[in-house]
Amino acid sequence: MRPPQVEIDFGTPLGTSPRTSSDFEEIPYPSHHTQPHTSWSATDTKHEGTLPLHYMTEDTSARRRVARGPGSSGGFMSGDEHETNMRYDDKGKDAYSKPRHGTGRVTSGRIHKPYSPPPTSISEFIQQNLEHLPPAIYTLLSCWTRFHRIGLANAVIWDEAHFGKFGSHYLKREFYFDVHPPLGKMLVGLAGLLAGYDGSFEFKSGEVYPDHVPYVAMRVMMATFGVALVPLGWYTAVELGLSSWACHLVALMVLCDVAWLCISRFILLDSMLLFFTFTTVFFLTKFHNQQYQSFSFDWWMWLTFTGISIGCVTSVKWVGLFVTAVVGLYTIEDLWDKFGDLRMSTRDQLRHWAARVICLIALPILVYMASFKLHFIILNHSGPGDAQMSSLFQAHLVGNDFYRNPLEIAFGSKVTLKNMGWGGGLLHSHVQTYPVGSSQQQVTCYHYKDDNNHWTILPTWEEPEYNPNDPLKYLVDGDVIRLQHVPTTRNLHSHPVPAPVTKLNNEVSCYGNSTVGDVHDHWVVEVVDDIKQGSREHVERVHSLTTTLRFRHQALGCYLSASTAALPQWGFKQIEVSCIKQNDRNDIHTHWNVENHWNDRLPPGDVKLYKSPFLRDFWHLNVAMMTSNNALIPDPDKEDILASNPTDWPWMRLGLRMCGWGDNQPKYYLLGTPIIWWGGATSMIASVLLLGFYMFRQQRRYADMDANGWGHFLYVVKIAFYGWFLHYAPFFIMGRVTYVHHYLPTLYFSVLMFAHILDHCVFSARWKDNTKRVTFGVVTFLIVANFWWFRGMAWGIEGPINSHWGLLWRKTWNIYNA
Repeated sequence: MRPPQVEIDFGTPLGTSPRTSSDFEEIPYPSHHTQPHTSWSATDTKHEGTLPLHYMTEDTSARRRVARGPGSSGGFMSGDEHETNMRYDDKGKDAYSKPRHGTGRVTSGRIHKPYSPPPTSISEFIQQNLEHLPPAIYTLLSCWTRFHRIGLANAVIWDEAHFGKFGSHYLKREFYFDVHPPLGKMLVGLAGLLAGYDGSFEFKSGEVYPDHVPYVAMRVMMATFGVALVPLGWYTAVELGLSSWACHLVALMVLCDVAWLCISRFILLDSMLLFFTFTTVFFLTKFHNQQYQSFSFDWWMWLTFTGISIGCVTSVKWVGLFVTAVVGLYTIEDLWDKFGDLRMSTRDQLRHWAARVICLIALPILVYMASFKLHFIILNHSGPGDAQMSSLFQAHLVGNDFYRNPLEIAFGSKVTLKNMGWGGGLLHSHVQTYPVGSSQQQVTCYHYKDDNNHWTILPTWEEPEYNPNDPLKYLVDGDVIRLQHVPTTRNLHSHPVPAPVTKLNNEVSCYGNSTVGDVHDHWVVEVVDDIKQGSREHVERVHSLTTTLRFRHQALGCYLSASTAALPQWGFKQIEVSCIKQNDRNDIHTHWNVENHWNDRLPPGDVKLYKSPFLRDFWHLNVAMMTSNNALIPDPDKEDILASNPTDWPWMRLGLRMCGWGDNQPKYYLLGTPIIWWGGATSMIASVLLLGFYMFRQQRRYADMDANGWGHFLYVVKIAFYGWFLHYAPFFIMGRVTYVHHYLPTLYFSVLMFAHILDHCVFSARWKDNTKRVTFGVVTFLIVANFWWFRGMAWGIEGPINSHWGLLWRKTWNIYNA
C-alpha cells in the first residue's frame, strides 16, 4: 500500500521575492517521517496514481530479515538500527549528499552489539555466553569425528609418504626440495617433535609404521586443524549476518562432510590449508563488521589478523593465493566506494590505502618470507634437495664440502657445472642415446648428484694433449676448451641438428672419446661476472661457485642453454640441454657456474669466501618450486587412476582411493557427502538465477527488499561466489595434474552459499515458523544421514569392499572391485 504524502515548504530564502505555489515541487513522503520506527499506513491511499514505484506493505518490506543471527540484539541488521546510527550533515550542500563514513553501522554484516557489563554471578555469566553453547557442542562433536579410530590404519596412507618424510627432514635438519612452501611441513615436523619422533622412518608408501614412530599422535595433531574448521564455520556464518538456522547448517555441513573429515585425519597439509582458508574468511568478515569505526583498535586488529592469515595460507600451499584474491577483490571494492565518498578527507583516503598496503600486502609477504627464513635456518645440513639451490647456498650447508673446492679453475680440473637458471640443474649425460636427431649420447640437466655430472676441462684437439706435469694453466675469459664426460670419456658436442623439444635450437650431445673428436667439441668460455671480483673486466681468473660463465660453441656461435623444457620419458623427464642461437647476455638459462671442483694440484678454498644472500636464495627457491610445479603435467604414456578433472568435482563424478584395496586392510576413499556437494553446486546456480531475477525486478521498479536487505544479500553472495569461482576456475587453465582434494577449499564457499540461499529463501522469508522448522529438520536429516551412510570412507572400511552394499551412488565411483 502506498504511503501518505505531504508537501514540504523550506521557506523563502533571504533576499528573494516570494514564490508562488507553482514553483514548489510536491514530494510524496510518509506522514510519519519524523518517526522512522513507525510503519507506513496500510489504509491511506492518497495520490494513488501519481507514483510509478510499487510500494510494499510493512510485512513485505521486512520479509528478508526476519530471523536473527546468534549474538545479535533485537533487529538484526535492520534499517531502523542503521538509520539511528547514521548522522547526516549537508553543511549547506545539496540534499543528496552522502552520510559521513565512520558514524554508522555497516549494512551487510552482523551488527556489533554493545559489550555486556562484567557478570556478577555464575548464572549471569552463563546467560551472557549462551550464544557460544552451540559452537562448543559442535566442536566436541568435531573432536569425536576427527579422532575416532584415527589410528586404525597402521600403514603409511597416500601422501603421508611425502609429508611425513618432509617432517623427518626437519627433525634431522637435512635440506630437501618440494613444490610447496614450507610452513605446513614445518608444522608436521613440529608435530613429530612434540610426539617424540626422531625422524628416522622413511615413510615409504604402504609401509607399516614401526613401534617407535608415534604416527597416531602426529595424526591427532594434524586433525586438530580439522577440528577447528567447525567453530570457524559457525562464527563466520554469524559474522556474515546469517540467521541461527543458517549458522547451524554451516556448522553441520562442515562437521559432516566426509571429504573434509577424511583429509583431516592423516599427516597431510590439507587440514592446515583448510584451517587458514577458513581463518582468512573469518577475519575478513570480522574486519568488515568493524568498518563503522575505521582506525579503531578492533578495526586494526582484524585487518592485521587477515593479513597474517593470508601469509599463513599462502605459506602452506600456493592454492592460498586464491583466497588472497577474494580479500583483494573485497579491498578493491571497499577502497573504490571510499574514493567516491566526497565527505572523506584526502588524509583519511591515504590512511585507508596505507592501512591496506601495510596489512594486506606487506604483512603477508613478510609472513611468507619469514617461513622461508625459518626453513633455511632449520635445514642447515646437506640433504637430498641440495641440487635445487644455488652452489653458493649449498656451500654453507653442514656436511657439504664445496668450501674445500680449490678456488681457481685450471685445465685438467674435474668439475660439475650448475645451470643458474631458476630451477636449473647440473650438466649431465648418460649412456642412453637420443631416439631422434643425431642418435648420439644424451645431454641433460639433472637435479641430483651422481658421477654422470662430472666433466674434465681439457684443451682443444689442435693443442697439445693435457699433461698433468706441465705448469698449471688457469681458466680465463676467452679460453677455448673441450669438456669431456668423465664416466663415458665422450666430449660435449653440438651440431646443426634440431634439438628434440626446442626445435629452433641446436642439439647438444656427447660424441667421440678421449682420442676421437672434431671442432664441434670446442667451446669458448665467456665470463659474465663474479660475485666477489665484480664485473667481467675485473675477473682475472675463473673461480668456483662465484664466477658466472657462458659457453659459446666455437663453430656454430650458439650458447649452451638449459631451458625449462623437459624431455619425454625416453629422456627420463630430465631438463633438455640445447644450444640456443640468440646471443642474450641476460638470458639466465645460458649462465653456468662451477659447483664441485677437484684438482689435487691446487690448494683448498675457504668458506669465508662464499656468502649467499637470503633474498637471492628465497627467490631462487620459489622459482624452482614454480618450475617443478608446472612440470607436474599428466603423462600421456601412463594412466593415472587417481587423477580427476575439475568438471568431475562439483557433482562428485569420481573419488580417490587413498590406499591399497586389499580385503585385510582398512580402506579410505576420498569422496564428499553427496547432499553437501550437490546442494552447494546447485546453490551456486541458484544464486546467479536469483540475482538476475532481482535485477530484472529492480529494473521494473519493484522493491523486493529494503536497502539493508539488498546490501546483505549482495555481500554474502559476493563473498561466497567470488571465493568459489576464484578457487575453482584456475584449475581449468592449469596444465598440471589435478585430484579431487584440490576442490576441498572451493567447497567451503559453496557451503556458505548453500546456507545463504536457504536462509534468504526460507529462514528469513515470509514463511510460517512450522515451515522453517520442517525445512531445517529435513535438510539436517539429509546431511546427518548422508554422513552416517558414508562414514566408513573416512573412518576406514574393513573387510572385503564388495560386502559393503549401497555405496555406489554413481557408476563412475571406483569403490567396488570389478
